[in-house]
Amino acid sequence: MKRADWKVLICVLGSTVLASCGTPGVPIPPALELAKPVTDLHATRKGDKVYLAWTVASKTTDHQTVRHPGRTRVCRSLKAKLQDCQHPVAEIPPAQFQLNSPDSGRKGAAQKVEATYIDTLPHSLQEDPTAQITYAIAVLNESGRSAGFSNTVEVPSAQTLSPPSQFSAEVKSDGVLLSWECQPISIFNPALGYKLRIYRREEGKENNVRLGDLNFTDCSGTQSVSQSSGEPKTRRSQFLDQSFEWEKHYDYRATTVTVIAQSGKAEVEVEGDDTPTIQVFAHDTFPPAVPTGLQAVFSGVGQAPFVDLVWSPNSEADLAGYDIFRREEGGQPLKLNLEPVKTPAYRDTNVQSGKQYFYSVSAVDERNNESARSEEASEQIP
Repeated sequence: MKRADWKVLICVLGSTVLASCGTPGVPIPPALELAKPVTDLHATRKGDKVYLAWTVASKTTDHQTVRHPGRTRVCRSLKAKLQDCQHPVAEIPPAQFQLNSPDSGRKGAAQKVEATYIDTLPHSLQEDPTAQITYAIAVLNESGRSAGFSNTVEVPSAQTLSPPSQFSAEVKSDGVLLSWECQPISIFNPALGYKLRIYRREEGKENNVRLGDLNFTDCSGTQSVSQSSGEPKTRRSQFLDQSFEWEKHYDYRATTVTVIAQSGKAEVEVEGDDTPTIQVFAHDTFPPAVPTGLQAVFSGVGQAPFVDLVWSPNSEADLAGYDIFRREEGGQPLKLNLEPVKTPAYRDTNVQSGKQYFYSVSAVDERNNESARSEEASEQIP
């Protein structure tokens, strides 16, 4: 073969190869971008509100970053297993959640975004006290398709009670007295019970302290309040909080709790709505009790004269001590001690023969609240 023929053959083969590079292959379908189903949906019920929360899906089923999120469908059913969601409770637009940008995956691990939704239960769903309400969510793509439901969660459907009215607080010498008006109720279903729960939160702190659960149906420890003819009587119930600290600010609230008995299972509780929050400043302006039983006894035979004082001890937890007062006939009482006396006893060594002294004692707490003086005890110095 001539050199010219070789050149022609090489050119023809090269053209064939180049032409084949531009030939389209097997068609690739467009990505559906289906978000992975949510796996951490959880629900909490309070009153007729159900609070749902979950982590926003950031990855697709093929492990890619969700770039064009669709709506989130909230599904609710009285059936334990959701078959479909033709009538969703809500469809939440993606703009409501602050999703990560498409480029966030290139910079490192995607940040988790928490999503929430509050569902208000209609009264018709609260008529069966033993039923459960099932929730799930489905994350859609831009075309309205989903990779499936999230995990399902359940809340009780039993109806809750309104909080007690006229909830109030008053600072007393022995604690913060909480009181409210309540009306006894009839429990028509043996599977249901009710109690009152009281919470306290210290100013500047997030945690609520549960003070106690009280029997809500009998309104025990009450004072009857007469009402107009034909209306039922309301009664006032009380609770004394003695676990607080003086000179601190607190918030108090109360809520009713519906207790659902389940055969062979643990009881289920559903909290109702709260009373309005009451703010209390536990300011101690209350003096200790007046000391009692004061006695004065002279001693001094063969030694320098003195008068011993003894009295019954006070029982206040915040007691700082006692102040001792002495006066002479026709005179004004003068305090004998510079610092509070820690024990219920005192020795007066600054006495003179031939005089009569009149003694009294007061109690002082840690915030300098002072009681009235005790009854006087007198002693004659020979």
